[in-house]
Amino acid sequence: MQLGLVGLGRMGANMVRRLQNGGHKCTVFDLNADSVKKLVSEGAEGAGSLQDLVQKLPKPRAVWVMVPAGKPTESTVQTLAAAMESGDTIIDGGNSFYKDDIRRAAELKPRGIHYMDAGTSGGVWGVERGYCLMIGADPEPFSRLEPIFKTLAPGLGSISRTPGFDKLQSTAEQGYMRTGPPGSGHFVKMVHNGIEYGVMQAYAEGFDLMVHKNSEDLPENERFDLNVAEIAELWRRGSVIGSWLLDLTSMALAENPTLSNFTGFVQDSGEGRWTINAAVEEAVPVEVLASALFTRFRSRKEHTFAEKVLSAMRSKFGGHVERPAGG
Repeated sequence: MQLGLVGLGRMGANMVRRLQNGGHKCTVFDLNADSVKKLVSEGAEGAGSLQDLVQKLPKPRAVWVMVPAGKPTESTVQTLAAAMESGDTIIDGGNSFYKDDIRRAAELKPRGIHYMDAGTSGGVWGVERGYCLMIGADPEPFSRLEPIFKTLAPGLGSISRTPGFDKLQSTAEQGYMRTGPPGSGHFVKMVHNGIEYGVMQAYAEGFDLMVHKNSEDLPENERFDLNVAEIAELWRRGSVIGSWLLDLTSMALAENPTLSNFTGFVQDSGEGRWTINAAVEEAVPVEVLASALFTRFRSRKEHTFAEKVLSAMRSKFGGHVERPAGG
């Protein structure tokens, strides 16, 4: 299939590469012309503007948007829609607020333009591992574009199959699924990221506890000089708390056991706040997720080893650059 892709940052460019390696053709656009040239040199077709991109795509067109949430996404979607026709599809693969997706889908429906929201998880590793895709869409355009989703997703891979799940005849075990109507994909991704905050915080606090076990405030016979880099690696092997986040933590600690290259200033990307707001709307208690979000706020004023672990994990899975130590 041929797909247009707008936004060639860390994830967008790698998605183009994965699609092309899977036999699809991509037409690409980015405000940074050098990013376009780079992918053209790798086999993609370049476009000089959003309108040019639309004109170069075969009908019915499909364009995947990977730009920052908020005004950049809104402007891109509206510009694309103005150049599109009935039967065309816009996919927002960024981290938009799900209520914006519901609104956009309703606005475009009378014109016959399909709108999808694709919550995309995989970070900078997705080009090799694949991307977990949570897709809010109507059934017909989802079915038509399913080859794209299947190529981007990781597939079964080496993960053992859940006993009995095959009877559900779901694409979930392939790493992608239609979660429901437009808006549902980004809602699920929002909750996913809220959980991510909580899991990361649990690891961070645990490693912080071990680092401080040799504190002079403790009785001498109760002090342990624990090698947290080795313990992280140990836990990867057969432990019930093993995970990809632990894999990345072990990698970061092996590179620098003190994490002195991080200040512990931990940013939040928005989904954590939206998750807490949704919990308030639904009257659902989310103590762990709320605490993890507020800890990120606190990290910008004082820094602990826990915050450095969080920074290290964010750097490893998403390529997020934090403020350098001492600056």
